[in-house]
Amino acid sequence: MDLRCLADFRRWATSDGFPERGRIDYIAGRIDVDMSPEDLHTHGKLKTELVGVLWQRVKQAGLGELYTDRARVSCPEADLSSEPDVVFVSESSLNSGRVRLVPKTGGGADRYVELEGPPDLIVEIVSDASVRKDTERLPAAYYRAGVTEFWLIDARGDDLLFRIHYRGPSQYEPATTDAEGYQYSTVLDRRYRLDRSRNAKGRIVFDLRERERE
Repeated sequence: MDLRCLADFRRWATSDGFPERGRIDYIAGRIDVDMSPEDLHTHGKLKTELVGVLWQRVKQAGLGELYTDRARVSCPEADLSSEPDVVFVSESSLNSGRVRLVPKTGGGADRYVELEGPPDLIVEIVSDASVRKDTERLPAAYYRAGVTEFWLIDARGDDLLFRIHYRGPSQYEPATTDAEGYQYSTVLDRRYRLDRSRNAKGRIVFDLRERERE
């Protein structure tokens, strides 16, 4: 298939011919394909913990919509189309048209295949095949797109990385970590800390802890 621009890629990404497995992103004219399996614990289990905690916050407060796994985000102004690990879009962004739900071609009511515009919050979890993309290329692209807040997590090694980033003058800047290890999310108006331990069987357990702003 001839994919000369973002528009071509988006048509392909929402067609029946698009691959059903793997993650395929379009970043500034380059197509990035990752067909490696998702690590069950340092990626899959971690993502489940994040979604479980964040969805409760979003749902109980009526903040907007939370998406994960193959939720495509396209931002024409940044020449970007990606499938982040976790995406949050506020009611304000949807109501103002900052972010638009793109209907499924030929689909009925409530059938959508894509978000167009910069979400309020994106989370990326680093995998072996995505280190440079998650730590360099995607943050820069999300910043250009206007994404308000960016979380980066890497649970592969001995040191657990959990970092909330705000928009600075020219790039994302890390949030301050308080004495108890919490970082403040302006988008969700809560403080968060990610802990990792092991259960009685020796398997990894993640706990995303949430507190109100002091």
